[in-house]
Amino acid sequence: QVQLVESGGGLVQTGGSLRLSCAASGRTFSRNFMGWFRQAPGKEREFVALISWSGGITDYSGSVKGRFAISRDNAKNTVYLQMNSLKPEDTAVYYCALGAVGSDNSKAWSYWGQGTQVAVSS
Repeated sequence: QVQLVESGGGLVQTGGSLRLSCAASGRTFSRNFMGWFRQAPGKEREFVALISWSGGITDYSGSVKGRFAISRDNAKNTVYLQMNSLKPEDTAVYYCALGAVGSDNSKAWSYWGQGTQVAVSS
């Protein structure tokens, strides 16, 4: 089994920054992809960003491109999401995911964390 634990969420003002972390443990397979999704109240879970094992492949949703940056430290089995220029519409629960392939479709991912709340005040 794989366990994913997110941290770093919180309350921030518009224009502020947060850095989310997700630590993976257990039988994490090599060459995996890791990603971030988010879900706002009353909305479906949506793709935010993904990164390949080597870091050579990254992808972002259009709504966060240029403001968010995903990175990973394989020695620590940890993926990060640096979020800058935050907006109220970024308010959501952010989920970390791990899988064998990278996709903006949540159904393609094998393992999920419990989520961390991000709230951006106007």
